[in-house]
Amino acid sequence: QVQLVESGGGLVQAGGSLRLSCAASGRTFSIYTMGWFRQRPEKEREFVAAIRWSGGSTYYADSVKGRFTISRDNAKNTAYLQMNNLKPEDTAIYYCAAETDNSSNYVSPREYDYWGQGTQVTVFS
Repeated sequence: QVQLVESGGGLVQAGGSLRLSCAASGRTFSIYTMGWFRQRPEKEREFVAAIRWSGGSTYYADSVKGRFTISRDNAKNTAYLQMNNLKPEDTAIYYCAAETDNSSNYVSPREYDYWGQGTQVTVFS
């Protein structure tokens, strides 16, 4: 089992920044990929970014590329999502997730085995 706890959400004006954290505990050695997803009202959960836990390769949705940065600190078993130049359309509940089967399909929520509780990000104009 892997437990994930997100933090860092909040209310921010458009153009501002937030950093989300996702602390993992339990069988962290089994994690291959950490992902961030978001869910806007009445929308399906969508991929935001992912990072390979071992090699550090990163992947981004086109909508956030150049504005968001995913990173991880293996010593702290924590993944981060630095979000800059936030827009109102970034408003959503953000979830981190852990994938433990070495799947190459990092954009599909179905490939992830463990999820955090979510943290609200609200961007106002």
